[in-house]
Amino acid sequence: MRGQGKKYRAAVATLEPRKLYPPREAVEKVKATGYAGFDESVDVAVRLGVDPKHADQIVRGTVSLPNGTGKRIRVLVIAQGDRAKEAEAAGADFVGVEYVQKIKDGWLDTDVIVATPDVMGQLGPLGKVLGPRGLMPNPKAGTVTMDVAKAVKELKAGKIEFRVDKSGIVHAPIGKRSFAPEALDQNLHAFMEAVVRAKPAAAKGHYIRSVTVSTTMGPGVPVDLAGYV
Repeated sequence: MRGQGKKYRAAVATLEPRKLYPPREAVEKVKATGYAGFDESVDVAVRLGVDPKHADQIVRGTVSLPNGTGKRIRVLVIAQGDRAKEAEAAGADFVGVEYVQKIKDGWLDTDVIVATPDVMGQLGPLGKVLGPRGLMPNPKAGTVTMDVAKAVKELKAGKIEFRVDKSGIVHAPIGKRSFAPEALDQNLHAFMEAVVRAKPAAAKGHYIRSVTVSTTMGPGVPVDLAGYV
């Protein structure tokens, strides 16, 4: 614990060593151990029994959290004509094909990019910029679509995308510390169901290795895997 602050050490001291907490109790612990002076995000980290080096073991997907993430999502829709008007009516923050040039010039003030299939050719050359930031639209994530209005509404309501990292871990926000325990529990359940559904056929052995929830500044609370494996 060397190098950690007093508040962090005090939060850790409230956790029972080596205990795996049932999901509802885990989110209650997360709320109780949060100590920052702002409304921290509550995040989940799932360690998977996959090897992301193999394409057939990549885990990715989307899930609509029933209670949202608590974060205002800025959505850029790259579309034209009627689709652009539909995106504006649905509440998109930025709309228009002119944003392709703006991105080339260094603009990246958005959280998600939705695009219609006919403009993806213009976005292709920006893969090296958008890809590493997780901003490249993808049909599997529902961000390459002609139904831009539906995509915008889902994203604004709490739809998130997840993808396993190089270490075999999936990270995602499931709400804010100010959320009620019931809301966090429901979001966690929805997320875990989505991860289980995304299990690749090539994955062997134990798929879900560990689940941990935490606030932005607080300690991780290990979650009992019963029901997830």
